[in-house]
Amino acid sequence: MVDAAVRPANAPIVEATPAIDVARVNDLLMGTWGDVRRQAREMIKDSAFWRKDELGKDEHRERVLSQLHLLVDNKAVHRAFPKRFGGEENNGGNIAGFEELVVADPSLQIKSGVQWGLFGSAILQLGTEEHHDKWLPGVMDLSIPGAFAMTEIGHGSDVAAVGTTATYDPETEEFVIHTPFRGAVKEYLGNAALHGIAATVFAQLITNGVNHGVHCFYVPLRGEDGVDLPGIGREDDGLKGGLNGIDNGRLSFDQVRIPRTNLLNRYGDVAADGTYSSAIDSPGRRFFTMLGTLVQGRVSLDGAASWASALGLHIAITYATQRRQFDGADGQEVVLMDYGKHQRRLLPRLATTYAQIFAHDEFLQKFDGVFSGRTDTPDDREDLETLAAALKPLSTWHALDTLQEAREACGGSGFMFENRLVGLRQDLDIYVTFEGDNNVLLQLVGKRLLTDYAKQFQGKDAAALAKFAVGMTAGKLFHGAGLRQLGQAVSDFGQVSRSVERGLREEQQHDLLAGRVQQMVADIAGRLRAGGKDKALGARLFNENQAELIEAARAHGELLQWEAFTDALRRIDDPQTKKVLTWLRDLFGLQLIEKHLAWHLIHGRLSMQRAAAVSSYIDRLCARLRPYALDLVNAFGYEPEHVRAPIASGIEKQRQDEARAYYADLAATGKAPIEEKVLKRQKR
Repeated sequence: MVDAAVRPANAPIVEATPAIDVARVNDLLMGTWGDVRRQAREMIKDSAFWRKDELGKDEHRERVLSQLHLLVDNKAVHRAFPKRFGGEENNGGNIAGFEELVVADPSLQIKSGVQWGLFGSAILQLGTEEHHDKWLPGVMDLSIPGAFAMTEIGHGSDVAAVGTTATYDPETEEFVIHTPFRGAVKEYLGNAALHGIAATVFAQLITNGVNHGVHCFYVPLRGEDGVDLPGIGREDDGLKGGLNGIDNGRLSFDQVRIPRTNLLNRYGDVAADGTYSSAIDSPGRRFFTMLGTLVQGRVSLDGAASWASALGLHIAITYATQRRQFDGADGQEVVLMDYGKHQRRLLPRLATTYAQIFAHDEFLQKFDGVFSGRTDTPDDREDLETLAAALKPLSTWHALDTLQEAREACGGSGFMFENRLVGLRQDLDIYVTFEGDNNVLLQLVGKRLLTDYAKQFQGKDAAALAKFAVGMTAGKLFHGAGLRQLGQAVSDFGQVSRSVERGLREEQQHDLLAGRVQQMVADIAGRLRAGGKDKALGARLFNENQAELIEAARAHGELLQWEAFTDALRRIDDPQTKKVLTWLRDLFGLQLIEKHLAWHLIHGRLSMQRAAAVSSYIDRLCARLRPYALDLVNAFGYEPEHVRAPIASGIEKQRQDEARAYYADLAATGKAPIEEKVLKRQKR
């Protein structure tokens, strides 16, 4: 319920705004592993976990390393590891707890992700029990800090083409790890510059003159004396645009020899004589299976980015309900949040953040099902990878956009480092390109959509091809069922001012959002069909349609989020809470439609009258949601120890109250100076 103390002085006197159930909304947002999230948030109330803005790069790195040891002491990083090593085998809870660290310090979150979510996970997921017994205890207690050496300076997202080689020598039963050229240097690796004593290195496995593709190897970097081993090249990346608490660096290998058994051989092995074997016959399928086991990085970035957006909006909206600027009709200064433009800047982004958090929880359930083994099939893994590639780009781009808009909405105060927004924006900048460049990931999604589209028509005649229906663009990935078939056209209801409100409710929003995905995929597929048997023509046509394919994939991800928000609404019993969150869901859906009004008009999905009314209805939704703005950000559940932004602490309200009291007292004494313009009016 809106705080009466922040009601604008010039607002009309109305009955108190009915309360929404903030605690229930918080439960929904915290999701399936809410208990783990709350446990993590309680832990990071300790200031030992907080970022110290005044630290330089070197001091920040050492502080973050010490914080990793604190995580070990608090048993906060072992949830996903086997129970026989003291873990919990709780994959979903592990990611949920990890994501919460972004509020303490994104450098802490990402460095812990490198150690346990990448380096440790590679050993766990790609190795066998022998490897687990040998290295996992040290990974878990941080006595083996390690780097995850996949990315190369010459091959970022194209992992299959990495240049590093691992050539087997049967005479010594060793692999020779080698960096043959500068572009094959492993780059941007956390723990590589300083702290790592080992690395999981992805390299082309060559044995008996045959390249069997990319495999992962455990490679020691330092001896017990703390000195780098022969052949290990290590460089420091130095100061970066953000995340400077992480010691990112480069690794190169000059004929470095490791035992044959250091191959993490769950999916491919080499015998002593050099014979290669794998239970997965297809090299392509084997490669994607190995990479699929490491999808949790994208899963966690999706969640962390969404919650960073939530924190930014908590700060900006709290400030906007207290900061006053410019006189209103009654001479009193107006609260920023009462300006229509300010509502337009922040509330649609709030709606998107809610949608992303709800979608992330369903995504996390899917991840936990696969990694726990309950739903671990090739199809489920492929669906999980598609979800990761669809959602991570949207949430990370949204975080940068939201944090920037929140910064601007707070004026000069937002630019002060102490108010968190600038630092969060800098640290999350890299989220859009690591664990997969966002545009490359969306291209993968687009290819999946095209593949699923083509499967529907295998063996079908021309009449069947003419009946377009995409059976799996969004809902099936979450729920195992195709999209709701709505079919009917959206018709006008006469009165333009009411047509959008009455005609673009839940079913019509879904129809428009789903129909756009379907139509875009169908159109692209039709244009690509001519290149089916001509590789050169096919490559040219694909390149010509690449931008639109990525846009279709983005629309697909937005549809996933809208569906997840709608599913969450069905779990709300309180009528007032459900009404307000339905408005918020409608705001999310309609701003997506507004963003692509031209497309909907061109394709005849909206009439000109209704398209013209969409924006005005969004404005009305923002006005309806204004009284609930504080409730909606308070439902994120952040406490002062998490926020740590002075402008969201109540200090602005104190300043405003002090100023208003000063002028009121001055007026009461009769000593207030007369304004010049008032004096001139009196003389007329």
